[in-house]
Amino acid sequence: MAELPSTVHLTSHPSYLSFRGPSVYEDEKQRTWVHLFTDIGDTLQVHLCQVDYHSEPNRLPTSPLNSSDMPSWWTIHLHSKYLDSMDRFWRIVHHIKKDDMEEMILELMEDS
Repeated sequence: MAELPSTVHLTSHPSYLSFRGPSVYEDEKQRTWVHLFTDIGDTLQVHLCQVDYHSEPNRLPTSPLNSSDMPSWWTIHLHSKYLDSMDRFWRIVHHIKKDDMEEMILELMEDS
């Protein structure tokens, strides 16, 4: 019988994410994160997924957004949101760990 995936909601977020290459960011623990998609509608959301970039570089999904459209870094602000390199604030919609993979969705705050 197959095991059900284990999902845990995380409250400890990366202190910062720095741009390392097309669609790739790195946190303070040298873990790599890719942005998988950006939802542009009434709100702007970025879906980040923590992956081992070095072991699977050809399996990484690509993002429709150019690197020039993305911030060069995000830094945690008051443990509940991020400030980016363009002085905009992003709300943490969710941050989960499903099995061995972390994913986080950030949403641009309206007053940014």
